[in-house]
Amino acid sequence: MHPLFHYIIFPILAINSLVALWTAIKHPSGGTIWAFIVALTLAALSVLVRLYALRVQDRLIRLEEQVRLRRLLPDELQSRIGDFRTSQLVAMRFCHDDELCELARAILDGEVKTTDEIKRRIRTWRADWLRV
Repeated sequence: MHPLFHYIIFPILAINSLVALWTAIKHPSGGTIWAFIVALTLAALSVLVRLYALRVQDRLIRLEEQVRLRRLLPDELQSRIGDFRTSQLVAMRFCHDDELCELARAILDGEVKTTDEIKRRIRTWRADWLRV
């Protein structure tokens, strides 16, 4: 949750789109229809920008976690780092270095499948204060 986006920007743009739609229905003209199209485009753009930021952040987290795994995993697991899905790596970022090898092995062995299961397995949490 990003308060500025979720509580201010998107709600205002969504309400603006509804008002523009209502105006276009009540007073149809080229101008009111165009205003609705622009309002809808702005709302869609705000969502797209938010999704792009999250995707870039996930890619950065994936890279950070791959580097951390290269540093911490034993040799026999090094070749399997590419087997982790991005969602798994994103969930693993909360895991403390001391228990990362155990968690990674459980994921690779299929004992842990979902991101929720990964997070439940973590005993010592590392905070991620930089998530947007």
